[in-house]
Amino acid sequence: MTVTSVHDPSHREALWELEDAFERGDLISVFGRCTVSYEGRAASDLGAGDRLLVLKPDGAALVHTDEGRQPVNWQPPGSEHRAAVREGRLRVRSTRSNPDETLTVRFAAVDQLSAMAVTGGRDLTLHGSEEDLRTRILERPDLVEPGFEPRETERPSSAGPMDVFGVDADGTPVVVELKRRRVGPDAVGQLARYVRALREELGIEANDGETGDADSPEVRGILVAPSVTDRAAERLAERGFDHVALEPTPEE
Repeated sequence: MTVTSVHDPSHREALWELEDAFERGDLISVFGRCTVSYEGRAASDLGAGDRLLVLKPDGAALVHTDEGRQPVNWQPPGSEHRAAVREGRLRVRSTRSNPDETLTVRFAAVDQLSAMAVTGGRDLTLHGSEEDLRTRILERPDLVEPGFEPRETERPSSAGPMDVFGVDADGTPVVVELKRRRVGPDAVGQLARYVRALREELGIEANDGETGDADSPEVRGILVAPSVTDRAAERLAERGFDHVALEPTPEE
């Protein structure tokens, strides 16, 4: 990978580096003291501050501060980057025409400019997903519990698709909710809605003669996740649900 990095360039030197980098199709980062303005569907201005400007060869532009992971201003892919020196100061503009939008960054000082020829790495392979967890259970249902038999995945219900629907060793309907990481009470509430929806669909009555009570044992709920919070464990116990601690991928 070819990297060009310049510290404390003059505004004219920064312009030359940017023009060369635009021509090569490099990924560019510029750090320095600047103001930022946006004109388009709305208008905004940022006063002087130390910020990082990232210009991508696909046209995306991002302005970052020292806080958070989201840029404070940005332009989407398909925009066009241009640079100039106006009144002795570097000016970088990112524009697009549909809709008409312009992001303008004016530098009072450029501390560092880097340009990199970045290729590959665009295809993300996610490991440890809920799909991995589902595959583990379908291949080895006994990981849920001995005698568990998966019948359907993404089973439709009035509360949305259930991750896994099956029956236990006694033939009792079981709703399995999958989570790839540690979860809290919200996951228990989600499982309860699926259980309630299945009870209503099957016309199963609760002990009080009403349908749709998620606390009734005639439809079981199992939450499969690596771990749960204390509050989630309490909610599971209150509703008579079970938790199975399982990682999305087997440990090496």
